[in-house]
Amino acid sequence: MADGREDHRAAGTETSRRLFVYNGGFLKNRRIRRILALAGWQLRLGRPGPGDWVGVWGHSPTAPRGEAVAARTGAPLLRVEDALLRSLHPGRAGRSPPIGLHLDRTGVHFDASQPCDLETLLATHPLDDTPLLDRARAASEWLRESHLSKYNAFDPALPVPKAPYVLVIDQTRGDASITHGGATPATFREMLVAALEESPGARIVVKSHPETRAGHRPGHFGPEDATDRVTLLTDPVSPWTLMEGAVAVYTVSSGLGAEAIHAGHRPRVFGQPFYAGWGLTQDEAAFPRRGRNLTRAQLFAAAMILYPTWYDPFRDRLCTLEEAIAALEAEAHAWRADRHGYVAVGMRLWKRRPLQQVFGGTRRMRFADDPARAAALAARDGRRLMVWAGRETPELARAASEEGLQGTDERSDGRPGLLRVEDGFLRSRGLGAELVPPLSLVLDDTGIYYDPTRPSRLERCVAEAARLSPTRLHRAERLIARLTAARLSKYNLASATLPDLPAGHRILVPGQVEDDASILKGTGDVSTNRALLEAARAAHPDAVLLYKPHPDVEAGLRPGALPPEATAAADMVLSHADPVALIEAVDEIWTMTSLLGFEALLRGRPVTCLGAPFYAGWGLTTDLGPVPARRQARPTRPALAHAALIAYPRYHDPVTGRSCPAEVVVDRLEAGIPARRGPLNRGLSKLQGLFASMAWLWR
Repeated sequence: MADGREDHRAAGTETSRRLFVYNGGFLKNRRIRRILALAGWQLRLGRPGPGDWVGVWGHSPTAPRGEAVAARTGAPLLRVEDALLRSLHPGRAGRSPPIGLHLDRTGVHFDASQPCDLETLLATHPLDDTPLLDRARAASEWLRESHLSKYNAFDPALPVPKAPYVLVIDQTRGDASITHGGATPATFREMLVAALEESPGARIVVKSHPETRAGHRPGHFGPEDATDRVTLLTDPVSPWTLMEGAVAVYTVSSGLGAEAIHAGHRPRVFGQPFYAGWGLTQDEAAFPRRGRNLTRAQLFAAAMILYPTWYDPFRDRLCTLEEAIAALEAEAHAWRADRHGYVAVGMRLWKRRPLQQVFGGTRRMRFADDPARAAALAARDGRRLMVWAGRETPELARAASEEGLQGTDERSDGRPGLLRVEDGFLRSRGLGAELVPPLSLVLDDTGIYYDPTRPSRLERCVAEAARLSPTRLHRAERLIARLTAARLSKYNLASATLPDLPAGHRILVPGQVEDDASILKGTGDVSTNRALLEAARAAHPDAVLLYKPHPDVEAGLRPGALPPEATAAADMVLSHADPVALIEAVDEIWTMTSLLGFEALLRGRPVTCLGAPFYAGWGLTTDLGPVPARRQARPTRPALAHAALIAYPRYHDPVTGRSCPAEVVVDRLEAGIPARRGPLNRGLSKLQGLFASMAWLWR
């Protein structure tokens, strides 16, 4: 890479080196061991020899053991610390391994008494590479928009105090960043006094540390410090939202001080953290070694891109900051959505295990068949009420309303009302009708994507994506490139190669299951496959029409097969054909609401919609159907892909069993790794196909 990242790490990765440690945490923590191994360090016990290193954890209580061995043997020290973007929960909670580490050969980033690798980078690295700084700005914006911080077990929906206010950041007592940052407990008192005196009449909000709220370590301020002007904030709110309402920020040495800089503040600093002394803070201390003025992007580039060693838990390798952000974003998003737990109603038996795997990681799901009982159980246990989108009924809506669970607005406790769940757009290798578990699902608290008669969360995602910066959309562009190169679609079936197709202007007309909810909810005058074919022929009398039946119909799992006379308008009927190969072979697509229209858009094909699928109405398709007037945003193709493939769905990794980014599911589908399907699912799918066929005969 051209950003200097490899230059900073080359000495530690060109050959494997032995690292002697005297802290049991190195040996017990599997993630730390793995990151060190991937970075080229072999953990050892005993006495180091020539060429060996000694590893210590920052300035922890056990660090003097290793320091003493290093002093006696002359072995150099490697100081290891958590990266500034760490995990869901604090390390002391014991539930969240770090996503990255600092591996420092000269010091510790929070110890200003001597230089460290980070300070050297900030002082001497040119930090003038345009791609590097563009990455820094984009990543900083990504963290802000996704509400990611060092620890992330907080709810961005929780309200913060009414603005304006002065923000004072507390830290845990005895933290090494305080004692090695030139501060004492008295410094915190001085900071609060300064905030009160320098902002007369202003309200002061003291933000406690997450470990203090969790009861792990006390802070410097407590309820006894609250006054008519001073408020102690212990709620797990988003630091980024908190920064928005602050008119000034005061800190001793907290990592939130760096986030305040990236949020646009110039914090008042009473200690000696790594981010002070570079012209971005108001400093109480002097920094004779730090005479350089930096921009926010330069500070971020050094501290978050060049200095840390990031780890990808899905691919088990070192990675870029952006890949680490994507992994932590998926974990945080899942925890924030799932922490209350769910009661699910209207779920078939075969779906319950996959749903439990995706949504039950924080609190196990409960299932109920009776709507009234499900709503009562959700209200009693403080859970969220979930229903498979196609099985939402007026009875369930009434039960939810009676229990106070209905409505699309966020409730005061952060739990929305009724949630609808459906398959995502990058689903599996195999059909849902064959009971193959999904790799992606969507949860919608407003409506559902295939129902244009009411708003959906996907529509909100599309509107928001239309305002994303170009740098944020690069991820969607890369995802589109990967999907098209790997020729992936929703179901990724093993299909036969295409036959020779007639020459001419080819139009693909994908068939659909005519009793599908997207047809029932999202079409107007044209609502059958036959009518779609006839409309396409009427508009293009000389074109080559290629009709592809729906795969569920071809598999005998859903009704909807057309007799030969109904396909007379088509030049060819392509059964069991590869849908991606067909898209690539045609000039345009005519559809009612088929997902093939979206997949064609991703591949740059013109799409005409006679219904109102989620991708219609945004200026990217020719719309002949009843498109809602509320779809006023004009996203680019990458913006639409970002909304539909990144922001809206939840992805589940079948290898690690964790919530994951979209790119990981692409990896698994490329590698041919499907979600597991037991023998019960296979038997049920055969029965389901039999009943569907019988129902079609009985019509």
